[in-house]
Amino acid sequence: MKHMKIIPAIDIINGKTVRLERGNFSKKKTYETNPVEYAHYLEEQGAQYLHVVDLDGARSGKLVNLNILKKICRETNLKVDFGGGIKTQNDVKSVLNAGAIQFTAGSIAILQPNIILEWAKEFGTEHIILGADVKDNTIHINGWQTDTGISLSYFLEKFVAHGLQSVICTDISKDGLLQGSSVELYSNILSEFPDLQLIASGGVHSMENIKELNGVGLNGAIIGKALLENKINIKELFKYADEKNNSMS
Repeated sequence: MKHMKIIPAIDIINGKTVRLERGNFSKKKTYETNPVEYAHYLEEQGAQYLHVVDLDGARSGKLVNLNILKKICRETNLKVDFGGGIKTQNDVKSVLNAGAIQFTAGSIAILQPNIILEWAKEFGTEHIILGADVKDNTIHINGWQTDTGISLSYFLEKFVAHGLQSVICTDISKDGLLQGSSVELYSNILSEFPDLQLIASGGVHSMENIKELNGVGLNGAIIGKALLENKINIKELFKYADEKNNSMS
């Protein structure tokens, strides 16, 4: 079984570290630690990966917090993926030039799927992560504010057929609630698309939850609020990740 990456998350609004509840911008919690400080702290504790979301960008449809991405990539060795507001080829270039190793294509993958296929040829499929934000098995876009009515399976089928394999799937109903993640949802996705490099997001709240997700065969799990609020012991988390890494080598 493949090793599951542990991927801390930083969501940004107005240059600050925040978390939303179920993607609701009116239910925003702001944390004292700024995104760059928090990235340094995560790396010091053993993190290797980082998921950065420009929520201002997701809501406005353009890159807003690119300078924070540049600073994180310049000042740490974290492998960063970035999403939020990426709409054009120049946006992709800006994000990759800033130091991100991957970018997330969310809303645009629904609205203009052919552009994603063009980007795959231009930049390589390895740099693209599809963002599948799901509620009641349908894809939501624009910072989770719009229900597209498009099923998750239909969305994935189209891109997997063109060689895109990396997907972050967020269960919106779980996100920010610290009530556990959608193990059944992820198991079902991988039974239908066994070669998918699937990353879980939303609701991860305990080491037991992490171990349960690891057993599903995921490529990674994103952890946001649980780390910011010390619901998971960060040293224990990355010790577990190191042990799994070593057992796979």
